[in-house]
Amino acid sequence: MNKRPRTSIGKAVVNVWQREVGELSARNFTHRVGGSEDLVLRLELYRKLEKHRGCVNTISFNAAGDILVSGSDDRRVILWNWETGKVQLSFHSGHNNNIFQAKIMPYTDDRSIITCAADGQVRHAQISDKGQVKTSLLGKHLGRSHKLAIEPGSPHIFYTCGEDGLVQHFDLRTGAATELVTCQPLDGRRSHMPAIHLNAIAIDPRNPNFFAVAGSDEYTRLFDIRKYKWDGSSDFGQPANFFCPPHLIGDGRVGITGLAFSEQSELLVSYNDENIYLFERDMGLGPNPVTTSPVSMGSDASEMSTDHQSEASPSTMPIDESSAPQVYKGHRNCETVKGVNFFGPKCEYVVSGSDCARIFIWKKKGGELIRVMEADKHVVNCIESHPHNTVLASSGIDSDIKIWTPKANERATLPQNIEKKKPRARGWMYRLSSPEDLMLQLFSLQRQRVSPERDGENSNDGQELLELIMAFQRNSDDSSEDGGDTSSQDDLFC
Repeated sequence: MNKRPRTSIGKAVVNVWQREVGELSARNFTHRVGGSEDLVLRLELYRKLEKHRGCVNTISFNAAGDILVSGSDDRRVILWNWETGKVQLSFHSGHNNNIFQAKIMPYTDDRSIITCAADGQVRHAQISDKGQVKTSLLGKHLGRSHKLAIEPGSPHIFYTCGEDGLVQHFDLRTGAATELVTCQPLDGRRSHMPAIHLNAIAIDPRNPNFFAVAGSDEYTRLFDIRKYKWDGSSDFGQPANFFCPPHLIGDGRVGITGLAFSEQSELLVSYNDENIYLFERDMGLGPNPVTTSPVSMGSDASEMSTDHQSEASPSTMPIDESSAPQVYKGHRNCETVKGVNFFGPKCEYVVSGSDCARIFIWKKKGGELIRVMEADKHVVNCIESHPHNTVLASSGIDSDIKIWTPKANERATLPQNIEKKKPRARGWMYRLSSPEDLMLQLFSLQRQRVSPERDGENSNDGQELLELIMAFQRNSDDSSEDGGDTSSQDDLFC
């Protein structure tokens, strides 16, 4: 006989019964309930947090989940009691431009906050027992610094990345900044870029020795910090692995805006003007993707091969769909630097904002889109998951923060008007349309010229400088011919 499908209410009753009779531990019960699709479909706006006077570019929960920290174009950092909507503390960060990331260091009683911003500065705020705040400059990037990542469980150590291509390591015990590596293009396709503009950095929570960075090309680079020699005697510039969907290898039009690791060490990558992809550890291209990629081998194969040492042509290899990354489609990521995240106690879902001012939620396994929520008047950039409960926080171009909880009486259904058509990409990843962008690239070029890693190499600096100026001229001409697109670059990086 065919078994009757169990409804979500039926499953919930069974889970409660199993918990009461001791067949299900309290921890597993919490995970089952917190990760249930029924709760995701009942997410509804709980509260708006309104105090900032500009785009809210960063939101993050503390470890306990009772405090939410935010940063904005108004250069202020605010600590919220998100349940009551009250401001616990508000202070000026010390930055001279838009704050892009703010996080509370763990095991510091929420008194140590680190920030990075569009001015390239990396700053540390310390809160006294009386609520007084002292901010200090820890380091600086040549250009915007979009993201930072805290070593899991450490109250002292974190990493930053910037548009100068530089990854820095910070230790609050010494206040010292260590320049680990400057990421450079793999081939001549982006010769006008002396360094990859880095937009995202993430640390593997299962193995904090590994951190990933990504930006203005198609590759996510995975580094192993154990290979770095702190006396500077080793070349740390070679990543341990690269990740990229096969069909995007060699595509000079795409870049990456967001990264996230799951608790299972899966790597989530969000591309601009493209889709979101989920990679498992064995889906990497190896430490030398130029020689192992299908494009470099003269093939247009679209499936990823896990055997990167094979000498056979990819076009003759059997296609293994299990080795291809899971894809998540439907949102739009063209206008701003958007993050991406996991949701659920066991990372059961993938969440992202969109240019269409909505929040998208997919099942991690299978990539099925199950929720589309109207969130802002403009672009949604940030989605953060509560560390313990089925709660989401979102922010973007609007000046408020929205809190979402599963309090709806009815389960939501997908709207009928989900736009499939994406807007024309502005190409903000690669434009040199302002003097500031040109200067950033010149500084990056100078950094590479004096790098000891280039000792003995044939210098091509004259050619690179010429290409920089030509790229700037081309993009300036394109801007004047765009017919009225007057959005400033700072608007695009909200």
